Amino acid sequence: MNKIENVSIGGFDVRTRPILNEHLSVHSNPLLNRLYLSRGVDSADQLDASLATLLPWQTLKDIDKAVDLLVQARARAWHVLIIGDYDTDGATSTALAMLGLTEMGLNIHYLLPNRFEYGYGLSPEIVDLALQQNPDLIVTVDNGIASLEGVAKAKAANVKVLVTDHHLAADTLPNADAIVNPNQPGCLFASKAACGCTVLFYVLIALRAKLREQGVINLPNLGKWLDLVALASVADVVPLDANNRKLVQQGINRIRQGQCRPGIRALFDVAGKEWRQAKSLDMGFVIGPRLNAAGRLDDMTIGVQILLTENDHEAKEIAQQLQDFNVERRQIEQTMVVDAQRYLDKLDLTAPPSGLVLSHTDWHEGVIGILASRVKEKIHRPVIAMAPSDSGTLKGSARSIPGVHLRDALDWVSKQNANILIKFGGHAMAAGLTIRQESLEEFRVLFEQSINALADPEVLQAHLWTDGNLQESELNLHQALLLEQAGPWGQAFPEPQFFGDFTIVSQRIVGERHLKLVLKTGQQEIDAIAFNVDTTIWPTQGKRLKGVYQLSCNRFRGQETLQLMFSKIEAR
Repeated sequence: MNKIENVSIGGFDVRTRPILNEHLSVHSNPLLNRLYLSRGVDSADQLDASLATLLPWQTLKDIDKAVDLLVQARARAWHVLIIGDYDTDGATSTALAMLGLTEMGLNIHYLLPNRFEYGYGLSPEIVDLALQQNPDLIVTVDNGIASLEGVAKAKAANVKVLVTDHHLAADTLPNADAIVNPNQPGCLFASKAACGCTVLFYVLIALRAKLREQGVINLPNLGKWLDLVALASVADVVPLDANNRKLVQQGINRIRQGQCRPGIRALFDVAGKEWRQAKSLDMGFVIGPRLNAAGRLDDMTIGVQILLTENDHEAKEIAQQLQDFNVERRQIEQTMVVDAQRYLDKLDLTAPPSGLVLSHTDWHEGVIGILASRVKEKIHRPVIAMAPSDSGTLKGSARSIPGVHLRDALDWVSKQNANILIKFGGHAMAAGLTIRQESLEEFRVLFEQSINALADPEVLQAHLWTDGNLQESELNLHQALLLEQAGPWGQAFPEPQFFGDFTIVSQRIVGERHLKLVLKTGQQEIDAIAFNVDTTIWPTQGKRLKGVYQLSCNRFRGQETLQLMFSKIEAR
């Protein structure tokens, strides 16, 4: 692998991920060894995906209090109500709580807030709705750490509250009976990157251990639900640290073996993807978006239903509904992207603002998060997209770039003007917020100032990180299949991509924006494809190209062949 210097594509400086200790060996395959070293792996033990090496549940603060509550709920037949969230992490956490706690003998029901009526988390309004079901215990999953008023209202009604969450805590915590959150002050759990579903999974591990200690038999094998944990971890874009990689790898293995929820198989089928070759990135780009479409456009209850059903036929029917939602979501998104581009066209993108806040009266509240991601990728800046909500407010969804911590930025804004943010929450790479419409312009100014105050200017420079050049001998199907099975790849443990310079043997346009090519390097000819190419300016008689690509396996009619998949490409 050769280091890349003085190369740029599409305004991005192309760089090679550094390797701190090139002489270290963590894998027998030389290419995989380099890739793992450049991602911070410094011991073969970190690649051990066995569940026996998971971080211990005992290091989670308040885990014993949480277990005591659940043991009481089981012994006294309490009515336990799960309050989830309207994204994939929330849906999987809700489904996992329903499945796991039911099999351990608890009386469980769930309630999901409709984002358009109640907003996020355990709000006072959701508590009012929950109290109609007369719960003895409310358990939040993937939310609750910022729900001070909601927890207080539930407690005032003599309802006990267990908060399980992973979002960053504010200075004041809710007065819950127990809080399990690796990101709360004083928690020694080593993985601060756990998603909400992982936190709930650990609660189930601890509860099962307690029940075994009490002599309870026929307790469930929790590993059968790791497909849910894997889906949540990748779709919620949490960093895949060593602990998360173990959970994701185990979940992916179960999916490949068909030992997963019928709904997950059905979502693969409706998307035209093969679950037997499932990859971690399928969770983020295939399954997650279809589940999220329900929460974005309607009600996430349907997303929980598909994860709970044991019936293949019902799973297929719900999967088709989610597919239809996702098609509608894409259509809405395309219109919003056009609106956003009109705004960007007015900016000097050679020196864009440090942080960008976009708003439009016609934007759909459920799709602004995707829009923020699209714009962020285009201009390499933290972006907040905002849409009108109830009572003269704007709801915002924020997405960040590495090195800019969104929740810290919003906290900085709130400290400059305590009245400007009605509420906010989230983590480093994603956050949600609500402001008053009349505060929009002031908020725009303060948000950009927060980025200038907190971020190193270097992180605002657009770099395209690669794993260097591959030797001709490394460009083969065997290596592509190894990379496909390795990883698992995801946030903070990116899928390998390489830089190359090739001779064009042949090329043809497929559809409106895809380019199929045959390329030559040395004596080898290789099939390639590039997506989202501006075919109006791509030269039809080009002789050479440079680009950033992934090694992939193309499967067609039972045949497997090597294919390079380009994410960035330029004619030379």
